[in-house]
Amino acid sequence: MRTNNKDKSQWQPATVTIHGGKRRDEHGALVAPLYQTATFSFENTAQGSARFAGEEAGYIYSRLGNPTVTELEERVAALEGFPAAAAAATGMGAVSATMLAFVEQGDHVLVSDAIYGCSFALFSHLFTKFGITVDFVDMADLAKTRAAIRSNTKLVFLESPVNPHLKVIDIQAIADVAHEVNARLVVDNTFMTPLLQQPRQQGADLVLHSATKYLNGHGDVVAGIVCGSEDDIELIKLTTLKDMGATMSPHDAWLILRGLKTLDVRMERHCANAVKVAEYLRAKDLVKTIYFPGFADHPAQALMGTQMHGAGAVIAFELHGDINTARQLLDSLQLITIAVSLGDAETLIQHPASMTHSPYTPEARAAAGITDTLIRISVGLEAVEDIIADLEQAFAACSNSQMTTTGEQVRYG
Repeated sequence: MRTNNKDKSQWQPATVTIHGGKRRDEHGALVAPLYQTATFSFENTAQGSARFAGEEAGYIYSRLGNPTVTELEERVAALEGFPAAAAAATGMGAVSATMLAFVEQGDHVLVSDAIYGCSFALFSHLFTKFGITVDFVDMADLAKTRAAIRSNTKLVFLESPVNPHLKVIDIQAIADVAHEVNARLVVDNTFMTPLLQQPRQQGADLVLHSATKYLNGHGDVVAGIVCGSEDDIELIKLTTLKDMGATMSPHDAWLILRGLKTLDVRMERHCANAVKVAEYLRAKDLVKTIYFPGFADHPAQALMGTQMHGAGAVIAFELHGDINTARQLLDSLQLITIAVSLGDAETLIQHPASMTHSPYTPEARAAAGITDTLIRISVGLEAVEDIIADLEQAFAACSNSQMTTTGEQVRYG
């Protein structure tokens, strides 16, 4: 019998993206089979009853579990360094199921002041309907975060880097504050992927991904996943995820498993391209402010090598001018696609204030630093020379009348 020459727990992340959670197929198939079935048959009524009672392991119905989905859960959990994971139909399905599993009327939740727009809507609109108090705070300011924590705080939620302007939050520092009141820290790690950041190492209790993005990488799936302890994941699976019906389809899980195999090489190209695009943007007169954790003078550098092992491939920048300047730049692009997502092979660009973060009130956008000229770009896998050439012709297309003085000092945040 063949044996591995290295314990699986010691595999490098690049190996886990290909082999994590893999089980030997009875027919020897190299690729994991797709169990495209809604339900599973029982040998007899006793077996069916035993599975429903939890007395016998096995599958019942794909909303409750499916072998293809299980393999994906095990692989992503291994990448994030957790014992278990739960896959969801969308990224927001993962966020909603996770957060609702641990709160009830009268509880308090503390959230970073800048997050994805639909996550903001969940906390600011839905939670308050059910008597759950939510406060938004700049978690880059530890004193403000500590002051906002309450004795009844049950969950603390953050993204790092923050969507859309890539502020980086010290996860370990926030974990320490949350754990002082026994609150769980939930971190959305979509922008970084487990290859560039593993929040559990900094004290996160639960780690989320929109698997739609880098984990899948091909723009043909919407999905989410949350990793955590066995007890926490079991609670999510058996309550909110199951009862809300937000479970992942086996076909989507199969596609993400396929995408994960190239995650390591894709991230290497994404990140290399992003550095060159960021350097190009920093030199443009029309660019007023640029946000990219890879720059030496970005505050994120203090956490490089500990919390973060790379800058990622998302860049945000503000323009001199107004919203019309931003619209003209985006509308002049020919290769780069105007679309709201990230992590695809294609370079995607969007206007947060009117798109992904439109659920924010104008006041909330201002507080979060989301201006009318802020643009977010997810750098893809194309030849970087072609990405930059497209940006160059778009900048050239912007009329001189929209340009303002270029003498302002560029700042990095």
